[in-house]
Amino acid sequence: QVQLQESGPGLVKPSQTLSLTCSVFGGSLTTSDYVWSWIRQPPGKGLEWVGHIDDNGRAFYSSSLKSRTSISRDTSKKQFSLQVTSVTPGDTAVYYCAAHRSGTSLIEYWGQGTQVTVSS
Repeated sequence: QVQLQESGPGLVKPSQTLSLTCSVFGGSLTTSDYVWSWIRQPPGKGLEWVGHIDDNGRAFYSSSLKSRTSISRDTSKKQFSLQVTSVTPGDTAVYYCAAHRSGTSLIEYWGQGTQVTVSS
């Protein structure tokens, strides 16, 4: 059974960089045909896909966030990370890491989510 755990600061100042890490337990970032995603939910809004990294280490991003977003991984630590630069209050959200088979949108595994607030 795969378990995911997000970690990172809960408060980020405007214009700074948001950095989160997802630790993977009971699974591998190189498992064939799985992708490892970041998804966020702003207050009062629906879920928004931020991006993902696949089993070959290739990252893909939401078009609306692509210019400010980077997803990377450390397979030895079984972690993948999210960075969002130049944050604004509009980036305030609960951030989830998740995993699912490539080619589907059905999430098989979710982290519990972590609140990130952008405020001075």
